[in-house]
Amino acid sequence: MSETSSWQPTASLDNLRRRAALLADIRRFFSERQVLEMDVPILSRRATSDPHIDSIAANCSGEPAYMATSPEFGLKRLVAAGIGDCYYLGKAFRNGEAGGRHNPEFSMLEWYRVGWDDHRLMIEVGELLSWVLKIPQVHSYSYRALFLQHVGVDPHRAPFEELREAVARVLELSFEPAGRDECLDLLMSHHIEPIMGDGITLVYDFPATQAALARVEEDELGVPVARRFEAYVKGMELANGYWELTDAPEQQRRFEADHRYREDSGKPVYPYEERLVQALESGLPDCAGVALGFDRLLMLASGASRIDEVIAFPIDRA
Repeated sequence: MSETSSWQPTASLDNLRRRAALLADIRRFFSERQVLEMDVPILSRRATSDPHIDSIAANCSGEPAYMATSPEFGLKRLVAAGIGDCYYLGKAFRNGEAGGRHNPEFSMLEWYRVGWDDHRLMIEVGELLSWVLKIPQVHSYSYRALFLQHVGVDPHRAPFEELREAVARVLELSFEPAGRDECLDLLMSHHIEPIMGDGITLVYDFPATQAALARVEEDELGVPVARRFEAYVKGMELANGYWELTDAPEQQRRFEADHRYREDSGKPVYPYEERLVQALESGLPDCAGVALGFDRLLMLASGASRIDEVIAFPIDRA
C-alpha cells in the first residue's frame, strides 16, 4: 500500500469482526467446561530457554526484562499453586518471526488440564478444532506410523546415515543435514506435513530428543518417546501439547542443556525460569497442556492465506 494509507489495518473489517467472535466463542467453550481464564505476565525477568526460539529483550527500571514467548511458565506455576484447570488467551512475542504465518506479536491460546495425559488432551484439541473449523474428520497417527508410511523409515530407530539417505532420496536437497533431528524435521516439514490432507491431523509420540518440556516414556515397542503431540490442518501446524514434565531435577537438567546448546550455537543466552523448577519441587500435579496459535486458527476459519489478513496492525503497521 502507499505511505498515505499505512495507518489502515491490513485485515478487513469482516475478518476483525470474525476475530472478535472467535475470541468470544473460545471463552465460551472453556467456560462451559469450567476451565478458568488466567492472566499471567507478558513481561518477565526470565526468558525462554528453547534453543529454537528467541525472546524479545526489553528494559525495566534499568534491568533486563523479556517479552513472554508463551504463557507456559506462569500457567504452570498457577497449576502448581492449586488453581486447577486453566487457560490463557492473549498476546505472546517472539523475536525475528515475520512472514505469511508469523508476526513477532501474536495471539496464543494455552490451556492445562489437571489429571489428564496427552492422549486425553488430544481428544479435546480435536473437539475444539472440529467445532471452530466445522471439520468432522479428526485423524490420529503416531510419529512412527507417519514416517513408516510416507518415508519408509522408523524415525526412532533409524541411524543417522539411513535418515540422511532418506532426506536425499525424498527431498533431493543439496546440503548435508547436521544430525538426526535435522533430518527428521526436514522430512516432517517438507514432505509429510504438505500431504496430510484437509482434515484435522493429530501426531503423537515424538522422538525423545524433541521432548522439550514433555515427559519421556517407553512406547509399546519399548522405545523412549516424548509424550507430546502436534495438531495440523491442511499442513499448517496449529498446536503443540505435552503430558507435562513434573520431575524438578530433570527440568533443571533440560534448562541447563538448552543453555549449553545456545552457547555452542552462538545464540543469545537468557536467564531461565528457575521459579518453574521450584514450582515442580513443590509438587506440580499430573497434567497435560497445549499451546495453540489463535491467529493461524482464525486464518483457517476465515479462509485467509496470510497472517496479516487477520491481524489489524502487524509489525510493519504497528
